[in-house]
Amino acid sequence: MRTSNPLRSAALLGAVFTVLAAAPAAAQEGSGNGRRVTVGGGVQAYPRYPGSEDYGIYPMPIFGLRREGQPMPFKGPDDGFGFGLLGGSGTSFNIGPAIRFQSRRKEDDVGAAVGNVGFTVEAGGFVELYPMENFRLRGELRQGIGGHDGLTGDIGADLVLRDTDSYIFSIGPRARWADNDYQDSYFGVPAGLPTPGFTAYNPGGGFYAVGVVAGYTQRLSRNWGLYGYAGYDRLIGDAADSPIVRANGSRAQFSGGLGLFYEFNVGG
Repeated sequence: MRTSNPLRSAALLGAVFTVLAAAPAAAQEGSGNGRRVTVGGGVQAYPRYPGSEDYGIYPMPIFGLRREGQPMPFKGPDDGFGFGLLGGSGTSFNIGPAIRFQSRRKEDDVGAAVGNVGFTVEAGGFVELYPMENFRLRGELRQGIGGHDGLTGDIGADLVLRDTDSYIFSIGPRARWADNDYQDSYFGVPAGLPTPGFTAYNPGGGFYAVGVVAGYTQRLSRNWGLYGYAGYDRLIGDAADSPIVRANGSRAQFSGGLGLFYEFNVGG
């Protein structure tokens, strides 16, 4: 396992972007008497690239900003970095930008001349709906920039249970979709490959994984808290049938992380 410096830098930049961008939204929610700032970090593990059987250890930044007096906001463990344009956490309907990052994949990682995929910034947006207080529906659609150049997205639902400002627990299913460019980048095998055992393979677009993710936030004191998550995805369809996955990968994709955060007030 190894870390990825570009991923660390991009993740931190994305987290800072989220905090700065959330400030105007928080300010719109009422006059307030200051802001509650959350900062922290931890470590997380997930596959080094889609379909990989090898895992990397990566930083997990934790940032947040809300109006003083508001309860801890809920954010799904796999939500892209972003902010709601129509209000804060718990707004019955919201839209906004969403950004995620995907570390690079080298041919050496696969063990075959299937092509490198560069570090990717996935930029797009989300739509979020709370049909009930403790039930959230969310969809994201993002365009890859600088790496796989494909269009990818997620749809999911979360049961969100909380005890005022003490803890938040969430769990729910996920379905992940991608177009042909994304699928071909990670699961395709070019024709004329010089590596024995890998036949040409041209996957089509569609849903490539289904799974479940759970998150837990626990306040330890007024200022300190813990956050953790665990997830599981199962590759399906053309992604699951890829010679890359079958030879040197895994259909089972696990993820998880644990971190510590600190909260303090500013303004007022």
